[in-house]
Amino acid sequence: MEKTWEELKAAAWQELSQDKYLVYYDEQPIGTVAACDREKAALNYDQCFIRDFIPVGLLFLIKGNLTITRPQGEENKVDGQEIVRNFLKETLRLHQQARSKTFTGLILMPASFKVQSENGHQHLEGDFGDRAIARVTPVDSSLWWIILLRAYGKATGSNILAYQEDFQECIRLILELCFSDRFDREPTLLVPDGACMIDRRMGLYGHFLEIQALFFTALRASLELLPDNQANQKIRKAVLDRLPALQDYIRHDYWLDMRRLNDVYRFKVEQYGTEALNKFNIYSDSIPYDWLTEWLKEGGGYFAGNIGPSQLDCRFFTLGNLVAVVSGLTTPEQSQKMMKLIDQQWKTLIGQMPMKICYPPLKGRDWELLTGHDPKNKQWSYHNSGNWPVLTWLLAAAALKTGRQDLLERLELDMVKAGNILLAESWPEYYDGEFGRLTGREARKFQTWTIAGFLLAQELMDNLSCLELVSFDD
Repeated sequence: MEKTWEELKAAAWQELSQDKYLVYYDEQPIGTVAACDREKAALNYDQCFIRDFIPVGLLFLIKGNLTITRPQGEENKVDGQEIVRNFLKETLRLHQQARSKTFTGLILMPASFKVQSENGHQHLEGDFGDRAIARVTPVDSSLWWIILLRAYGKATGSNILAYQEDFQECIRLILELCFSDRFDREPTLLVPDGACMIDRRMGLYGHFLEIQALFFTALRASLELLPDNQANQKIRKAVLDRLPALQDYIRHDYWLDMRRLNDVYRFKVEQYGTEALNKFNIYSDSIPYDWLTEWLKEGGGYFAGNIGPSQLDCRFFTLGNLVAVVSGLTTPEQSQKMMKLIDQQWKTLIGQMPMKICYPPLKGRDWELLTGHDPKNKQWSYHNSGNWPVLTWLLAAAALKTGRQDLLERLELDMVKAGNILLAESWPEYYDGEFGRLTGREARKFQTWTIAGFLLAQELMDNLSCLELVSFDD
């Protein structure tokens, strides 16, 4: 018999409230592991990832007091906001330690960390990409860290933690690294493949949308976290200069709707000068009109995944587009068009298990060249158009931000169906197949952010005020 919305919520909380998910350091909870699947090799799933902890941390900030069940069955009361504070402090310390070992003093936040024990003493070991599979650079972790720090201040009603000098210095150093000299004239961030949630080779090298949306959000958060004083004067000016340029650039050059698509279709190439309409010299034959003109309906629109010299990646990337809506990177009109597109393509993007990480998948020769024959990222699997339940919370946040109550009601119905499947199949990491009907072949079960994303979506739909933790004015 299927469980109701409230029964699923209770079951999800019961699972997430088990002590096995928490990471302890010096007897204090400082985060959560990525997954608790004992049937598959741990690899780095037994570590605490910054990006994975975001929905968990937001949920803990909303919930406040938590009751954690120990292995022996006894219950322990913990403060969810304190866990987030501990997480922010310890990741800051890892950043400081790593920074002291570099000659520039500039370094990103770690992708993840693990508690190690040696001779009876504990220490934290961070992964800054030097241990990761394929040695990917975690650009998104620093941006998510700033966003979570801002959410902590919103939840507690005070920015006292962020105003501490070590936190202020960390924010400045992260932004200085983002603003550092580069051979690039655009206001976006140039990043390698694998620098974000899609942490494997997927043809994302360049100015990938997800990073740009997170960069924009982190810049807006930084203005709230950095007081207007002498120490912050230079970096605040740099943020204020960059924000409008970044916003205008993404809104204009990344936007795709039928009107824009028609313009691209008729582009002239080899144009020179400041008045060039096709400033990236995009050849229209490189645009996949066969599926795009059928998939992109009238009234809908979205931000392309990437843009650069003779490149327009027309894939729809969910996280970047939804973060753009919630952060105010889109115009109000673009936000509405984006939600209309999701409504129009509900079966394609949501399927049985909300929701697709990107669409459409790479296949054939494109898959071979752009993923390096990655078997984990085959068509309709994992990052290559797999379905990720954790993205549900961002869909709920974007629907709330745009006032699409009809989409929230539709999502709630689908989440009841999906929640029963997730519960029966032990909360897998992702789902495979064109409509997300297959449990991911390599998916870990008891995936922490799967459970947290499901619960966070419910909390957002139940209480509109929770949206202010991650939302900004347009």
